[in-house]
Amino acid sequence: MTAARVVAVVQARLGSTRLPGKALEDIAGRPMLAHVLARTASVPGVDQVVLATTKRSEDDALASLSRDLGIACTRGSTDDVLDRFHSTLLSYPAGVVLRVTGDCPFLDPMVVQLVLDAFVRSAGTVDYVSNVDPPTYPDGLDAEVFSRLALERAWREAVLPSDREHVTTYIRDRRDRFRVANVANDEDLSAHRWVVDTEADLAFARQIYASLDPPGGGIFGMAEVLAILRRRPELRALNGGVRRNEGLEHSRARDVAEPRRLPGGRIP
Repeated sequence: MTAARVVAVVQARLGSTRLPGKALEDIAGRPMLAHVLARTASVPGVDQVVLATTKRSEDDALASLSRDLGIACTRGSTDDVLDRFHSTLLSYPAGVVLRVTGDCPFLDPMVVQLVLDAFVRSAGTVDYVSNVDPPTYPDGLDAEVFSRLALERAWREAVLPSDREHVTTYIRDRRDRFRVANVANDEDLSAHRWVVDTEADLAFARQIYASLDPPGGGIFGMAEVLAILRRRPELRALNGGVRRNEGLEHSRARDVAEPRRLPGGRIP
């Protein structure tokens, strides 16, 4: 049987509420998003990488960056990211989707490969595999792989604003409808924060890159970052105190106030 085509969709926009413009912030001489796209393209088993951004004029810069890097780009809804993913698959069909967010400059291709391989080995017996449910890897090394059919079902059925914004929560939270699996690390490293949502996160990222890859053209992995932090544990204090998934928590709080209406004006 022919292996299903794998498309990695990297979501990014410049209108972040906590750190506007973060996707283009400089880290080791390159925009953060350039690091994320290069790392995603290095994941073994990925057939194509596509940047999924918004139609807002401010995100023209992201579309231009992806074009300069030779990465395909699609543009869609600002808040309905699930629809943005669905539209991306209409333009770039695939049987398997890898979801990556553009604020993860430490994305480790080998960690992502573990998740992708687990999905492929399942041979259709699961709909979704991640390393975030529960998380045991550093925040910022998240990887989610799911089938096109699972994405299409979520796109048809999801109504909560948080599920439309966060793409995969509708799948993860409904074990009665989807078959879900998780890849766990041998050691629980979930307390490490390697994602970029704040100025403090950006300072942390710049310090790590300055230590491991000053030119900004290489791809180091989780082991190398952990080694630096063992030698310089004070770096973790740069962005300590931020809870994991704060953005999702805020979205959940908006669900009650801003329910998404079904066709005909009905509220579920």
